[in-house]
Amino acid sequence: MIMEEKSLSVLEYTKITEQLAELAKNADAKKMARELKPSPAFREVEQSLMETDAAVTMSLKFGAPEILRFEPVDEALRRLTLGGGLSAAELLNAARVLRCARLLKRYNEEQTGVLSGYFSELTAEKSVEDAINNAIISEDEISDMASPALSNIRRKMKNISAKIKESLDSLVRSERYRKLLMDNIVTMRNNRYVVPVKAEHRGEVAGIVHDMSSSGSTVFIEPSGVVNANNELHELEIKEKSEIDRILFELSNMVGGISEQLKYNYDTIIMIDFIFAKAKLALDMKAVCPKINSSGRISIIKGRHPLIDRSKIVPTDVNLGIDFDSLVVTGPNTGGKTVVLKTIGLFCLMTQAGLHIPANEESEMAVFDNVFADIGDEQSIEQSLSTFSSHMKNIVHIVNNAGKNTLVLFDELGAGTDPTEGAALAIAVIESIRDMGARVAATTHYSELKLYALSTDGVENASCEFDVETLSPTYKLLIGVPGKSNAFAISRKLGLPDSIIDRAKDRLSDENVKFEDVLGSIEESRISAERARDEQEAMRLEIVQLKDELQRERDKIDRKKDKIYDNAREKADKIIKQAQEETERMLEDVKRLVREKRDEDALRAMEEVRKQLKLKEKKNVRPKSRRSGGVKSNVNLNTLKLGANVLIIDLNDKGTVLSINKENKTAVIQVGIMKITAKLSNLVVLDDEKGSRPESYSPPARSSTLNTNRSAKTELDLRGMSIGEAELEVDKFLDEAVLSGLSSVSLIHGKGTGALRAGIQNYLRHHPHVRRFRLGKFGEGDAGVTVVELK
Repeated sequence: MIMEEKSLSVLEYTKITEQLAELAKNADAKKMARELKPSPAFREVEQSLMETDAAVTMSLKFGAPEILRFEPVDEALRRLTLGGGLSAAELLNAARVLRCARLLKRYNEEQTGVLSGYFSELTAEKSVEDAINNAIISEDEISDMASPALSNIRRKMKNISAKIKESLDSLVRSERYRKLLMDNIVTMRNNRYVVPVKAEHRGEVAGIVHDMSSSGSTVFIEPSGVVNANNELHELEIKEKSEIDRILFELSNMVGGISEQLKYNYDTIIMIDFIFAKAKLALDMKAVCPKINSSGRISIIKGRHPLIDRSKIVPTDVNLGIDFDSLVVTGPNTGGKTVVLKTIGLFCLMTQAGLHIPANEESEMAVFDNVFADIGDEQSIEQSLSTFSSHMKNIVHIVNNAGKNTLVLFDELGAGTDPTEGAALAIAVIESIRDMGARVAATTHYSELKLYALSTDGVENASCEFDVETLSPTYKLLIGVPGKSNAFAISRKLGLPDSIIDRAKDRLSDENVKFEDVLGSIEESRISAERARDEQEAMRLEIVQLKDELQRERDKIDRKKDKIYDNAREKADKIIKQAQEETERMLEDVKRLVREKRDEDALRAMEEVRKQLKLKEKKNVRPKSRRSGGVKSNVNLNTLKLGANVLIIDLNDKGTVLSINKENKTAVIQVGIMKITAKLSNLVVLDDEKGSRPESYSPPARSSTLNTNRSAKTELDLRGMSIGEAELEVDKFLDEAVLSGLSSVSLIHGKGTGALRAGIQNYLRHHPHVRRFRLGKFGEGDAGVTVVELK
């Protein structure tokens, strides 16, 4: 069944298809858009909507596919079947079709869905595409590399042209010919190189005349010296054209070999272009895919007529065919009644054409066999008869063709004639169409139709709200509420005297007055109830918002609390682990010392270590060394001598000066069998040869650092460790190196990703024992090693 063309026109469906056509890329896709008609077949509508929805999803997820513009290929392919060849422009067009097919296949790689069938049907012919693009630069230019023969011909043409120009340039610059020429230039006539000679000197220049200026003062002569070269150039041009024709014919044969694939690619791309144009229209309208049914149910939620300015349109809720099969919309003129009818009808047509509708996602539309609409503006009094006749002609056509699964829309049903007769006719028409099983929506001013809707099952009143105070419609549809004409209220607001309005009221029957009063009372009650509901909804939303904010704050506090607990636990675990590792290391050092020396100092050191360990276990922190109380360095850089007895303040140990580094202000001290590098500011020169301490000296609590004889390593291998593990190892290693008097050490971290190297070097920047560090040089391990210079 074909949809009514008149309905498509009055519901402005063609404006939607024109918008759709503008969004398509190719001419045939635009043609499909303009010729798109709503379908009454449920499965066809369902498939079309699914395709549009899939294209919307793909556009949002991956972006719209790149669809190239090209010309139709039917005529070119038809000529190929007859043994003809294609022009450069037609071959380039074929290459664009092939490239577009290849790009679309790549766009849909490894995807499944409703549209995958279209993409999978495309065929990529890269060899043919490349052959055309490599040979043809533009519609008017063939590449030199199209064939070796063409390249050779053009090289010869270039050389000959250069020789001809050189010969002619020499001629026009010579003293002999300068006075004979109109201009000292070389130009072309009839595709031959010529020079412009003054007419009176034409006999003095040997050659062939090819042209003359319009005034006759200049003749264009091909000098005899270049005639042979020009002839040779002309012959090469003929060969060039012949070779180009051969190349184009060869490329045409290649296209002919894939003509079926090319035609299939073209048709498929046009369909994809059309489908994604529907998706673009849906995104532009902020439209959704409605649910569809075959039982005549319409439920439009927050529907927006797509042809009305978005900034001005008021979303409308409409339902039909659920609790009632007929809807009577009343209200004053310019109140939006016609917009309601057009929205219902246009949404049905768009849905059945596979287009999304600008409404909320919960909206539902029926698939009808046909949609009939009698919609038109009211005419003047002089035209009332013709208007009524025109409307009645449409109504007769609708009554004769409407059926069970049809939608019928009437605008101002029964208008244009006597109100009493018009109202009676309107009710009779609605009842007749209802008996056929059709869905009906009609607008009217007649009170009789309001009463009919109130008293008839399956028929519902609706009205377009009107603000009498501002004399303007709100365009809000109220289903279940009949509308007042508001003629008296509007007239009073506009300044009509009360005496006239009262006289008009006296002429109304008591029934009409009571009915209008009831409608007014209903309207006032509805407005009050709606305001109360709005206030209640606002309070509910505020409570929900406050509850959400409170929950967010509570969650935020819980997250902070968990983070504090986690950080404290992690820090405590790290401190305990570090203390345990240092304990093990120090005990191992003491045990080794006991094994090696077994002397009284080692035993005393072990006892000292045990005391320090007990102190650390209580505090879970690493003890810091303390300065000797009350003792200050008395070292003078100029008077300190080698062999002098000194006290190392930090270590509380005596030793003998072995060497002095004045630049760094340090000295190497022999303490027992150990050599220690110390700053001069950390030394006290003892008073006598026996090394007695200064009187101001007060013995400090001894540091846990052992002044023991140890063989310190100069390298530490950190490969395979995490950054945290490496930092602990480096810290212990540098302490041992400083106590052993080492000036530099090497840390082996390997090259790898560089993460371990970066972490170690960041740690070294803040370490108290480190003076500076650098990457290893050639032979030292390169970037896999960091060399550290100690203070």
